[in-house]
Amino acid sequence: MKYVLVTGGVVSGLGKGVTASSIGVVLKACGLRVTTIKIDPYLNTDAGTMSPFEHGEVFVLDDGGEVDLDLGNYERFLDIKLTRDNNITTGKIYQAVINKERRGDYLGKTVQVVPHITDEIQDWIERVAMNPVDGKEGPPDVCVIELGGTIGDIESMPFIEALGQFSYRVGPGNFCLVHVSLVPVLNVVGEQKTKPTQHSVRGLRGLGLAPDVLACRSTEPLEEHVKVKLSQFCHVPISNIVNLHDVTNIWHIPLLLRDQKAHEAILKVLELQYAGKVPREPKLAEWTERATKFDKLKTPVNIAMVGKYTGLSDSYLSVLKALLHASVAMERKLIVDWVPSCDLEDSSARENPEAHKKAWKLLKGADGILVPGGFGDRGVQGKILAAKYARENNVPYLGICLGMQIAVIEFARSVMKLCGANSTEFDPAATSPCVIFMPEGSKTHMGATMRLGSRRTYFHVNGCKSARLYGNATSVDERHRHRYELNPDMVPDFERAGLQFVGKDESGRRMEIIELPSHKFFIGAQFHPEFKSRPGKPSPLFLGLIAAASGQLEPLLQRSCNNLPKTHVNNGKVQIRKLYPTVPVKSPLTSLVNGYYPNGTGIHT
Repeated sequence: MKYVLVTGGVVSGLGKGVTASSIGVVLKACGLRVTTIKIDPYLNTDAGTMSPFEHGEVFVLDDGGEVDLDLGNYERFLDIKLTRDNNITTGKIYQAVINKERRGDYLGKTVQVVPHITDEIQDWIERVAMNPVDGKEGPPDVCVIELGGTIGDIESMPFIEALGQFSYRVGPGNFCLVHVSLVPVLNVVGEQKTKPTQHSVRGLRGLGLAPDVLACRSTEPLEEHVKVKLSQFCHVPISNIVNLHDVTNIWHIPLLLRDQKAHEAILKVLELQYAGKVPREPKLAEWTERATKFDKLKTPVNIAMVGKYTGLSDSYLSVLKALLHASVAMERKLIVDWVPSCDLEDSSARENPEAHKKAWKLLKGADGILVPGGFGDRGVQGKILAAKYARENNVPYLGICLGMQIAVIEFARSVMKLCGANSTEFDPAATSPCVIFMPEGSKTHMGATMRLGSRRTYFHVNGCKSARLYGNATSVDERHRHRYELNPDMVPDFERAGLQFVGKDESGRRMEIIELPSHKFFIGAQFHPEFKSRPGKPSPLFLGLIAAASGQLEPLLQRSCNNLPKTHVNNGKVQIRKLYPTVPVKSPLTSLVNGYYPNGTGIHT
């Protein structure tokens, strides 16, 4: 097994996750099988209990693991399926060590950070790295490890010590360290400064690790004399210094690595450059097309994203990626209008009339409306108003998780005239509880107590839009994250009023997908389809939203039904074959260091 460690220096937010993912893409294009591990030094056991404002979105895996959003990047870039063990946290490591101590595994010894914590980290990495993540048998060839945070952080010290020991454990030729650093330009001076990177590498060496490859972030391509200076003071060959300057979208990053022969530097350190199974050059023709064709899109499609975390776009990163995948597939340039749900409420009209007016203007000017998942009652009334506007004005609507639940509440209040309709999450004494707490959930423990991971949804209405978007499949597996569900006792009343429950779980009592058949496109899903969207395989429900918003829904539904292979059974499990041909895609990211949505990218904030 070969290991590539990606660390970061100078400042956070340089794009270590994208760099690690891109390294994986290039190595995979060289014919290697790649897996990934993300190390998060925080004490939380997982990301499940953290607010999106703290750490961005919580990404959910097939096995129900609630993990860092970088694992979503890994899955999308590499088209792999990871597990909860691919995300290591300080909480997990200490919990494992303490459990061993309680069992007496350490035979009465004093349990210490060194060697017990550091040994547990190394054992965890070696164990998880051997697990296949690409659907094939046998262990991967290379494991890319990303160490979260910045070199010098106190909380990451045990991991740095463990990784230093680990490099000696696996031996020369099996470990390559890629250090991501910043080469800034001071406006006053106007030249690229190497001192921050020099200090970062010096700190890294002082902790027992030496970089084999330098990945330098900058706004413009590095000047040659800057590379010479970095090589001289950081003791890294010029050929091993890679410049990741700002590009039009992140899909160019693997191409930058390829063009600068980063794969050759890494393969040489790992002693793989002469292996018979590795091509001389990575095959990235499809990726190149994906990175360039998006620029040609001219016709816009406006989607209003109505949520409570719109101030931090990372909170909805997977949703945004799924929209991008779908918009490119439908040959439309995506424009996302961020609409804070609180600003749509009547109270906002009194307290902040300008924000209220702006929010409604964005909503009414959108081609489609999306209400993503969320927790808590803040902004819920605004989301209900957004769903009502979409329903009454025949505007394409997609509600995810909470977005589906509030659509049902709005329907109960407006169409069925149930004034007391609500969720028990917001009003435990609701007279018409449309949404209720799931019986298997816990009201005392928050972490990992929701309905999590991949679950099967069975279609119950022939010819419904959702089933047609999935290629007339009889069932589909999607990822979930919720502790409240639609009240099954009220389903007959809803159906008599015209709301269809087209998707249900295996019991038939848990509602998974709703539709309004008389509406152009009004769909709600209890699951999170965004987590399984890929650049070449857009999520069907997101594809339907973009198609409806751009006037292409009927041709898409016809094409889906005519061209897509049907459901088949494999080893007793219903599986959906690839639903869509590979489609070129591009993200609007233009600057990893300046954040996700700089001006001019078509993403409205």
